[in-house]
Amino acid sequence: MADEIIPPTPSEEAYAADADQGDVFTIDDPFALFADWLALAGKSEPNDANAMALATVDEAGLPDVRMVLLKDVSACGLSFYTNLESAKGRQLAANPKAALCFHWKSIRRQVRFRGAVEPVREEEADAYFKTRARGARIGAWASAQSRPLEGRFALEKAVAAKAAKYAIGEIPRPPQWSGYRLMPSAIEFWVNRPFRLHERLQYTQQEGGWAKQALYP
Repeated sequence: MADEIIPPTPSEEAYAADADQGDVFTIDDPFALFADWLALAGKSEPNDANAMALATVDEAGLPDVRMVLLKDVSACGLSFYTNLESAKGRQLAANPKAALCFHWKSIRRQVRFRGAVEPVREEEADAYFKTRARGARIGAWASAQSRPLEGRFALEKAVAAKAAKYAIGEIPRPPQWSGYRLMPSAIEFWVNRPFRLHERLQYTQQEGGWAKQALYP
């Protein structure tokens, strides 16, 4: 069964034909380099170039991972939004540290971030919530994210009730819905190279700036 669904190890010919992308570490600042790669991925990824895997751990130290969407990036960190009472919200409340991973298959590059997490400011959450589609704002009120669901009808009923409540006027941000900012202490850039001799560049935050170190593949 596994042989039918897992691709075989590439042949010598396949490795040899693997495109060499040349020098891709052309910017010293890690956030500027990430922005450059994200913009490049946005031109070729089928959808959601800003999708990232978010890894957290629960109170017992058991890891958890899921895909979320990057909504802001600056030298202060990377921001995303969620229901604070969801599994990820509860885990970040118990242990405010996380890791993020972007993997862009279309350009065969990856970037990983690790660091502490803090809540975004209330005004940041309010401003972003207002940019969401009206249906998504209704959904934020209707969904008890990560909690057991009796059936799809229960969700549809909750959506209908909230849609009726907020049929006219602005939809306020739910108190349990906000965002987090990951403030990286380490950033690693990875680019595919032929024969699995990939290139990795790690940035580690130190007093006064970022230390840069190449890593074995």
